Amino acid sequence: MREIQIGILGLGTVGSGVVQILTQNAEDITKRTNSHINIKKVLVRNLQTPRSISGNFTLTDNPSDILTDPDIDIVVEVMGGIEPARTYILEAFHNGKNVVTANKDLLALHGHELLDVAKEAGKDLYFEASVAGGIPIIAALKQSLAANQISTVVGVINGTTNYILTAMAEQGRDYDEVLKEAQTLGYAEADPSSDVDGLDAARKLAILSSIAFNSRVTVNDVYVDGIARITADDIAYAKELNSCIKLLAIAKNLPDGLEIRVHPSIIPESHPLASVSGVFNAIYVIGDAIGETMFLGRGAGSLPTGSAVVSDIIQVTRNIESESTAAINCTCYNNLLLKKSADFHTAFYIRMRVKDEPRVLATLALLFAEANVSFASIIQKQKGNNEAEIVLLTHPIYEGQLREALESVKAYSKVLTINNVIRFEGN
Repeated sequence: MREIQIGILGLGTVGSGVVQILTQNAEDITKRTNSHINIKKVLVRNLQTPRSISGNFTLTDNPSDILTDPDIDIVVEVMGGIEPARTYILEAFHNGKNVVTANKDLLALHGHELLDVAKEAGKDLYFEASVAGGIPIIAALKQSLAANQISTVVGVINGTTNYILTAMAEQGRDYDEVLKEAQTLGYAEADPSSDVDGLDAARKLAILSSIAFNSRVTVNDVYVDGIARITADDIAYAKELNSCIKLLAIAKNLPDGLEIRVHPSIIPESHPLASVSGVFNAIYVIGDAIGETMFLGRGAGSLPTGSAVVSDIIQVTRNIESESTAAINCTCYNNLLLKKSADFHTAFYIRMRVKDEPRVLATLALLFAEANVSFASIIQKQKGNNEAEIVLLTHPIYEGQLREALESVKAYSKVLTINNVIRFEGN
């Protein structure tokens, strides 16, 4: 029986989960792979740091101990960040090693480069854990759905923002209060900007889009907007519209180009993603042959993410056993046009404060009509002091049309404030 030696770069949350799963499920993994998978060395920052996880492996603070060890077959990178992770992975390939990584930041920027180097080296690069934790979406898109032309990928792929928006909706609380709670519970970082500003989801969407549409998309190609401007009032109005608010990662392959965007969206309660609550993730995929399908699970955490990493280790081990490494590499053979945000096509929710006077609503309707914007519904509520709050839900329009209309609306003296504009995604 073959002995597969692995070296792990990092022993934090994910690295510890990888060690735990490989240890507790060792017997079954051996039977499934017909190989003994042995953790030989683990890279850590500080050899003196006390650790709750242990095993029959050597700790080292020198990456070369792993990257140049001729006995190590698979390097597992769970450090995170761009550098030195990129340099370590490239060195691993140059030294004839296969690589498994959970690094979404790195893949979203340099995935094409790494896949090309892996192919040249005749080695595997697997990265299931880079998107949506334990949900097997990368393997599904690369293999299980490979017979399909994928037209749409829509996901709730950031647990922090989903927890915040769920708590706001269920408890009627404000954003700042729920964010502080999420930080206390460990669902949000001390600096939560990557999550709440949509950057984490954008990195994941770049990876998903590249695979789904076979066309290179980097994080810099993704339109991004965060959730910080969502208020309890917006949540309440969404409920009144039989809808809810989610931070959605949306990728569409349309005849005039790709729409790749991350932003808060109002979706009907009947939408498949509306019921995804708390820290759970879900990805909704439409293919020409399969139709609609959805993947749901835990999008982060030591064991869910560790599960995806170990699954990749198992697959690479099978590939080594069958001498079929590098069988699946970069599939970005298309060069599809990326649409500009002005050409995105969707409906919009617009909340504003206006003077509570005759003909104000009629004038607003005229200003929007001049930009060919019409309304699907209107909500108006008196707010005292001769003011009213108006919520407009438009029919689907191009974003450029909305921008044109809002310029005229902002100049109208009876409009006091435009409080929020949120995209509305239908079924």
